[in-house]
Amino acid sequence: MRLAFGDPSRGSSLEVAVAAASSEPVSGGYLLRGREVRAFPPLRGVQFFRHGWQSWSLSAWVDPREPPQPLFPKERRPQADDPFLLEAADWGKAWWGSGLGALRFPEGQVLLLGALDPGARVLGREEVLLGRYASGEGRWFLAYGPEEEAFAAYARHLPRRLSGRPPRVWCSWYSFYNRIHEALLLKVLEEVAGLPFEVFQIDDGWQRALGDWEPNPRFPRGMAFLAERIREKGLRAGLWLAPFLVTADSPLGRAHPEWILRDGEGRPIPAGFNWGRPLYALDSGNEEVLEHVAALVRRVREWGYEYLKLDFLYAAALPGAEGEVRYRKAMERIREEAGEAYLLFCGAPILASLGLADGLRVGPDAAPYWDNEDRSFWLQDPTGPGLRNALRTTLHRLWLRGNVQVDPDVAFFRSRFSLLSPEEMRLQEAMGEITGFKATSDPPSWLSPGERERLLAFLGRDKEVEFLGPYRFRVEEEVLDYAFLL
Repeated sequence: MRLAFGDPSRGSSLEVAVAAASSEPVSGGYLLRGREVRAFPPLRGVQFFRHGWQSWSLSAWVDPREPPQPLFPKERRPQADDPFLLEAADWGKAWWGSGLGALRFPEGQVLLLGALDPGARVLGREEVLLGRYASGEGRWFLAYGPEEEAFAAYARHLPRRLSGRPPRVWCSWYSFYNRIHEALLLKVLEEVAGLPFEVFQIDDGWQRALGDWEPNPRFPRGMAFLAERIREKGLRAGLWLAPFLVTADSPLGRAHPEWILRDGEGRPIPAGFNWGRPLYALDSGNEEVLEHVAALVRRVREWGYEYLKLDFLYAAALPGAEGEVRYRKAMERIREEAGEAYLLFCGAPILASLGLADGLRVGPDAAPYWDNEDRSFWLQDPTGPGLRNALRTTLHRLWLRGNVQVDPDVAFFRSRFSLLSPEEMRLQEAMGEITGFKATSDPPSWLSPGERERLLAFLGRDKEVEFLGPYRFRVEEEVLDYAFLL
């Protein structure tokens, strides 16, 4: 079949040959159906939009003539980026995108193919977009036009959950990492309470172990005690959890080895490597696991936490695209148990999270340095912590801001314990203005008077933002251009 786009009288039309089970016109484009669909434009694409699977995975325009060059053989690639790509026969020969892909043509127009159901990937070559579901027939959306219009049209067909503006958050991670304790947090709480924050979020380091979500000895009076102290200061209490991660030597892993996700031969499926040890996933398709996670969320809510940062959520969707359906059902259960709590999804499959998350991390960890060249250059890994990686991927997911509160991660104002230049810090600060999501990990006592003034201005009011193009923005009177990151 052939589908027509644009207005022929204005010379902006395009006719695309499409192979699909069916098609029908809808707002902004066409609805296609089929387990596999193909779109053959009459022009050759000069760039392909590769959309990463989860929060930290690279999303960017790439050259379809220069396919990815994996450093490791397939069986050793990190599971956290996109395990479905490891199964694709063309990996290493062509680019695949998670859930969507787009071709950009020489004059700047784009042809976008996006899935409307979980468990799909899109391959991009100069002459074709090929969409494929892991199993079963699914729905697709096909659009053509200027980049912003095509992506906005696709976003209108995706789930959404928006309520008010994002909260102002202080998070413990980027100052203290997992070296936190009760006395330290109470000290910082006294400093933060005098500033216009709304959430005081305790990050990794409070728990006994992954899977053992009780306070460790550094928190002798428990987590309910801290939540009460936070509320007394007029703030909402926030807490970090990685509910689907487990290590083999954790109490939970030893008590319930049958809850660990395994392959067809009974071997635990790797879920990454962090904290100096291999990580494994709890099987989100196991009803006992879901009840365990639901009970965890209920307990944390009873402690008094109203803002939950749920991290490493890709673990619930392993081993790949077919896991996204299980993931969505598991997160629906968490959403129900959490009630009115604010849920920030991190390390999360992007498209499968829409409609359930209040906030969604859309890039790697920002980190108080620009780039980790050992990882990003020598290992060709764009998912690692670093402000450059965080900004690049966030830029290419700003089109989601009509569906979910887009979290670009924290902004830095401190010069203490930071390798960032003032210009680099300004780019992330402005990204907080662009997205409306404003957070930091800087303890106020670490800030000079000038740095404190900048933080107060950042938190105090939202500045007027004008979109001048895909990578250029006007924030009040200042124009920022992020195109150099591409």
